[in-house]
Amino acid sequence: MKPSSSELVILKHLWAHGPASVGEIHGAISGELGWSRSSSRKTIGRMVEKGLLSQRSLHGLNIYRAKAKKIPTLAALIQSFASDVLGLNGPLPVSNLVKSEVLSEDELAELDAFLKAHTPDKGA
Repeated sequence: MKPSSSELVILKHLWAHGPASVGEIHGAISGELGWSRSSSRKTIGRMVEKGLLSQRSLHGLNIYRAKAKKIPTLAALIQSFASDVLGLNGPLPVSNLVKSEVLSEDELAELDAFLKAHTPDKGA
C-alpha cells in the first residue's frame, strides 16, 4: 500500500529512529506537519489499520514500528512518480537520488537493484 505524504513523514521518522510512542512521533513530526497530538494519534491509528505500522504495548505505552519496508515502499513511490508524473517507461535512475538524506549508499544500491528487478519493461 502506498502511503500518503503525511504518512510518509511518519514512516521516514520510524525508519530513521526505530520504534516510538505517539508522543515521540508527534514531537518529531509536529513541526513539519503542523499537527495536533490528536491528529498524529489518529493518523498513526489509521496506519496500523492499513498495515503500514505495527503496534505493541510496552509497560502500558503503545509503541509503533514501521511495518512497511523502506526500500519497497520508496520504490513504489518512485515508480509511481516516474510513470504517472514524468511519463517514463522505466525506472527513474537512482543516480538522481545520490544526495538523499533518507537513503544511505547501501540503501541506494539496494533501491537501484529493487527498481530494476520490479519495473516492467513497457517498451517490449
